[in-house]
Amino acid sequence: MDNTSVLVVEDDPDLREALCQTLTMAGYEALEAENAEVALSILDNRKLSLIISDVQMPGMHGDELLKLVKQRSPETPFVLVTAFGNVTKAVEAMQAGAADYILKPFEAEVLIEMVDRLALTTSTYQDGSGMIVEDRRSVDIAELSRRVAATDVTVMISGESGCGKEVFAKFLHRCSDRSDKPFIAINCAAIPEPMLESILFGYEKGTFTGAYTSRAGKFEQANGGTLLLDEISEIDVGLQAKLLRVIQEKEVERLGGSQAIPLDVRLIATTNRNLKDQVAAGRFREDLFYRLNVFPLHLPPLRERPGDIIPLAKNFVEHFDQGTGVQLEDSARQKLLAHSWKGNVRELENVIQRALILKTGRSICAGDIVLENPDVTEISQPTLSAVEERPQLASNLKNHEMEIIMEAIVSNSSRKAAAEKLGISPRTLRYKLAQFRKEGVHIPGFSNEMKAS
Repeated sequence: MDNTSVLVVEDDPDLREALCQTLTMAGYEALEAENAEVALSILDNRKLSLIISDVQMPGMHGDELLKLVKQRSPETPFVLVTAFGNVTKAVEAMQAGAADYILKPFEAEVLIEMVDRLALTTSTYQDGSGMIVEDRRSVDIAELSRRVAATDVTVMISGESGCGKEVFAKFLHRCSDRSDKPFIAINCAAIPEPMLESILFGYEKGTFTGAYTSRAGKFEQANGGTLLLDEISEIDVGLQAKLLRVIQEKEVERLGGSQAIPLDVRLIATTNRNLKDQVAAGRFREDLFYRLNVFPLHLPPLRERPGDIIPLAKNFVEHFDQGTGVQLEDSARQKLLAHSWKGNVRELENVIQRALILKTGRSICAGDIVLENPDVTEISQPTLSAVEERPQLASNLKNHEMEIIMEAIVSNSSRKAAAEKLGISPRTLRYKLAQFRKEGVHIPGFSNEMKAS
């Protein structure tokens, strides 16, 4: 949960303290604000992973704060807490942009389950200012996406991990007639299988242990808008059949419920795998593939659209620099253009963040650009020697874990064999590898079933 910061906006000091203590004990960084104005000030000065806000507060209410947050930081999940309301109002709040809605009184377990779920589905890469496309190939895909957006057809976006598939999905939504309706995204690879079905379809109170209240699923939350199924190939075959039925019937039943809820949802799916190969191998249903692959869009990796590298780098500098006017020197630009970017846009984002830390003046030079060797998991150390004089126990433990996992990958021919050697499940291993890829780490392929993506 490193760098996962949750802002609690609550005017009751006792309740605010209790919520923050609960989050802190669960391993999150808890920030607090007594009103909406303080919350907006915090949001302007740092990136937040989640905002939890009371509805009834002196001055600006929580629903008004939600609207302002969605204008300033649309990628930040927002949860409303209130002592008044019902399931209908919960869905209305989520259609207005809230990621979830929770009713007082509630158990601590309900709060942590919700925060865990939202933290897992939050994307690492956010472009923050919309589409950044200047390379001819990217411009052509953007124009094609704009034309497709005018329809309601299901779109399948393929491409390597970290190349910006979710950014294009959001672009499709913004260009569609549904742009004023919710855009709901779910990362199918990041959520444990037992949780995924209930998160997709929702559930009624008492359906299973821990179901303390009824909850709308992602399909229901996205009604009228767009639902992004990120990394769709990671869904279990059994759940694929249930997903296919929901898509065909255009209605969903919550787990433990008996009422069919009509759906009007535009679906976008993404994958970093070749789904035709997955179908041939029996790991993905052919009928679901054709339901989702109505209009395929393939997004090339960053190394194949070099015209985007410098514009994206400049955008990241402006985003993380927060207006002090840092510039990229020509030597830095040349070094960026010469790199292979196996980690794609996410790797570029990490490189720029490091460069802003290492720079000594008002510009970034070639020496500040610390690139990762594609054949190893650690970056070259000389430039970072001054930084590493400080204790970094957490970083060392994470690097050690990465080394152990990489050794298991290299010495075993399949995901199953590597997972058995590590003493973890194949799904846990897949999740770990996905996290490494988000950080720009090159993952070697298994000789049999796993390919680096």
